[in-house]
Amino acid sequence: MELKVSTRSHAGCALVAITGEIDLYTAPHLQSEFTRLLQEGPSRVVIDMSAVDFCDSTGMNVLLSALKRMKEQGGALDVAAPRPAVRKILQVTGLDSVFTVYDEVPQEFLISEGS
Repeated sequence: MELKVSTRSHAGCALVAITGEIDLYTAPHLQSEFTRLLQEGPSRVVIDMSAVDFCDSTGMNVLLSALKRMKEQGGALDVAAPRPAVRKILQVTGLDSVFTVYDEVPQEFLISEGS
């Protein structure tokens, strides 16, 4: 399945919306998107995972790598709206205590959609 990544930046924050499956084959695309985004230096990144059907360990490693780089830059990286299958992976691996996980995309990111 194809992976689609779209990023919207506003006031030093970025919302990364991911659609599809994050696995061994699609993770490099996601990694390159994060590399590009982190060069812009946002202070906060929220990853909208509401349209992610599947995420394997490769995908989780990409997210962890991005989190580490954000923390090194003094920023934050949060996960929003994971579907039950992805939420279960976060819980089983203990990553739900590493990432801040929101049930839905934070309101301030929804407000900035039109800008």
